[in-house]
Amino acid sequence: MNYIPHTESETKEMLKVIGAPSVEHLFKHIPPDLRPKSFNLPEGKSEFEVLEYLKTLSRQNAVGLSGFLGAGFYDHFIPQTVDALANRSEFYTAYTPYQPECSQGWLQAIYEYQSVICALTGLDVSNASLYDGGTALFEAAMMAIRLSGKRKIIVDSGVSLIYRTMLYTYTSNLSIEFVETPVVHGQACREDIYKVLDDKTAAIIVQNPNFFGAVDDFSDIVQKAHACGALVIASVYPVSLGLLKTPAEMGVDIATGEGQSLGIPLSFGGPYLGFIAVKKEHLRQMPGRIVGATVDSDNRRGFVLTLQAREQHIRRERATSNICSNQSLCALRALIYSTLLGKQGFAELARLNYQKAEFTKALLGKIKGVQVKRSSPTFNEFTVLLPKNADQVVFKMIKEGFACGFPLGRFYKGMDNYLLVAVTEKRTKEDILHFVNSLEAALCS
Repeated sequence: MNYIPHTESETKEMLKVIGAPSVEHLFKHIPPDLRPKSFNLPEGKSEFEVLEYLKTLSRQNAVGLSGFLGAGFYDHFIPQTVDALANRSEFYTAYTPYQPECSQGWLQAIYEYQSVICALTGLDVSNASLYDGGTALFEAAMMAIRLSGKRKIIVDSGVSLIYRTMLYTYTSNLSIEFVETPVVHGQACREDIYKVLDDKTAAIIVQNPNFFGAVDDFSDIVQKAHACGALVIASVYPVSLGLLKTPAEMGVDIATGEGQSLGIPLSFGGPYLGFIAVKKEHLRQMPGRIVGATVDSDNRRGFVLTLQAREQHIRRERATSNICSNQSLCALRALIYSTLLGKQGFAELARLNYQKAEFTKALLGKIKGVQVKRSSPTFNEFTVLLPKNADQVVFKMIKEGFACGFPLGRFYKGMDNYLLVAVTEKRTKEDILHFVNSLEAALCS
């Protein structure tokens, strides 16, 4: 039972029990500005009272908004079958399948997930999933450093700032040189990339579609990078691969991405799923767990964790990564979702996203004062320039029932009037028309 002292004598008694001479001594290791301002806490509440209070707070959330917000996380339709299968107790209570004789079902599911990621990216090998898209990008960068023996990485500024921040944070105590290059007309600037590309470069990191929604073909960058002995890492949006050129078709060495769009709800930010796929020759430097298919002594097909000599429980500090578990339940959802769609379903889903985004673009372009940026092709997300501050417009649109997009000024200086708009298959024609009319009214008010 939690106990909060209310009198001076009770405080002294508590300090005596724990061996602290004073309350100040108890918190001496915490910087003053981070210490509690007061211990004048309210009386405890019953379970019923706490639940009612939390329900009251939850009603303050803006729920039921029609979503045109993306920026790396997307509101896609999830078939009920995904929940029905993934919520079976044998899946959501399972742990890492170290013992194959007890875990054939889980191992097969992970193996099939890996196969789906390979089919989407066109690359040879995938692992048993990572935490999220940013973690996957960091792991890819460390792979490139191990493979090349070099410590310089070029990062296109069209890569999500969230991912770049994670990358720099995770490597802050390592001697790695990062060089950021700008985007020009929404795409990676070849001229600036080639200026800093040299024989000391381990990798170039790009994103497709990039954070502004622009679609690119990095085949030329890959060719230049390989000529200098550098790798190319591409962060990709998996749904777009039903329509766009795959990383493998561009010659990319390592593909990463956020798998949230593959049957995982937005859920206020997680848990999500990071994926990574590589060329076969880079397999031994890939982090995390890999499930392989084999046969037993009776020639029956089976599944096992393979290449574990790369992992920390065997190689300790020489392991490829310190990942201790993975997002298997999220990977299972991605597998179920992908198999429900199938190859043709993926292509149709991608076309729907693209067509609805183009329809929305055309309507927004007719609003007085609104400029739809068209210097680069896009998939289902695009940038518009508003005649007013985008943050203010977003606030107004929430009151009208819309999460209308991401104000780019929050991440990029000088872009206060720019709005990033995403359109998925869930947005109906009526939704889009209502959204456009509401935005026009918000700009006029």
